[in-house]
Amino acid sequence: MQKKYLADQSLPRALFSMTWPMLFGAVALMSFQLVDSIFISMLGMQPLAALGFSLPLQQLLIGVQIGIGIAATALISRAIGAGNLDHAKYMGGLVVITGCCVSFILCTLIWLLRMPLLNALGAGAELLPYTESYWLPWLSSAWLGAFLYFANSISRANGDTRLPGLMMVFTSVLNMLLDPLFIFTFGLGLPGAAYATIVACLAGAAIMYSRILKRHWLAFDPSKLPIAAALREIAKTSAPAMLSQLMPGTASLLATRIVAGFGGSAIAAWTLGSRLELFSIVIVLALTMALPPMIGRLYGSKQLDRAHSMVLVAVRFVIGLQLTIALLWMASRGLIAPALAPDQDSEVYLLSYMLWVPFSYAALGVCMLMVSVCNALGMPMRAVWISTLRLFFCYLPALWVGASIAEMSGLYIGVLLGNVAAGLLAWNLYKRGLQHIQKT
Repeated sequence: MQKKYLADQSLPRALFSMTWPMLFGAVALMSFQLVDSIFISMLGMQPLAALGFSLPLQQLLIGVQIGIGIAATALISRAIGAGNLDHAKYMGGLVVITGCCVSFILCTLIWLLRMPLLNALGAGAELLPYTESYWLPWLSSAWLGAFLYFANSISRANGDTRLPGLMMVFTSVLNMLLDPLFIFTFGLGLPGAAYATIVACLAGAAIMYSRILKRHWLAFDPSKLPIAAALREIAKTSAPAMLSQLMPGTASLLATRIVAGFGGSAIAAWTLGSRLELFSIVIVLALTMALPPMIGRLYGSKQLDRAHSMVLVAVRFVIGLQLTIALLWMASRGLIAPALAPDQDSEVYLLSYMLWVPFSYAALGVCMLMVSVCNALGMPMRAVWISTLRLFFCYLPALWVGASIAEMSGLYIGVLLGNVAAGLLAWNLYKRGLQHIQKT
């Protein structure tokens, strides 16, 4: 039945039908993060810089939850495909419990180690009052975000991408509405942004879990599973994916440390640029959620050539789209940078960022797709290698060399060159992996 479905539709149409629900949700999520930064920038340069020092650690937390979510999607969908619906729902419960425990431990460690972490990142003493008041509500919102994400993963594993997409829209819009209320009306300042996220995630989780429980997609009864074996399955599936997802956070920590050497205005511009990047690659993010189950289905039905054709469709689309977005950012930077930057120095840095870095998003998108595709084709370690080589052999060295030669402008050019090299490398590694599969 699955083979017939994929055979009867054109590849672009099939990819679109799976991607659009996640796209709307991802657009809403990225829009909320951009609006969040805009509201915080109204508080001044220091609160925005304080937010910037939380972003690398936030990427680490998100990497863990995505790795566990990938495991949830793979294990639950596999059980459903085998007709074992009871095992699927109990596995869903175990994934939620495991994921929440792991996320809680990480959030607690970050809070306890906040001072050494901030010192390692290069945060100045003038920012510590802001980080001290912000990090506890921010970490609470991060844990609730993970709790909601696991429910979304269970829904996708059961073949429903519309429900999590709608829920992402709902929570993002609610967050955007609550942001000015908590930040300005209640006078909470920077922590108000985190409290708004807490309320939005609580509302989203209440709706999401009530729906999946009603549909019998989730059950909490560990006695129904061989716990040790099930946990090994989760670890075996999630560990490589988690490692791939954690690497960007680790690289972001190191990149932030380099940028911090140029002052608070550079960090503020880097923070705004990072949010623009997330907004720019939102369609790529949606594709990385929609493409793997389709590639896996084609691979499982021995249609490897058709799977490769679908990868080509996605890659060509991403390259064309991201180059168009880069041109738009370059053309509009004279309007956007003054509107977003909290001071003149940050504006200058952001103008330079928008001139160079967006042209690397096409290559970055190819890397992201190749990681997802390699996981779907049963090559998780190749996906890890793509992430490792991109970040630690291409991106960071080029960034550091560029910063050493021409300060922040050189750093931005280094980001561009590093990502382009990484995109070419990722495509080559994918092609070699595909040839290996074809021979076996």
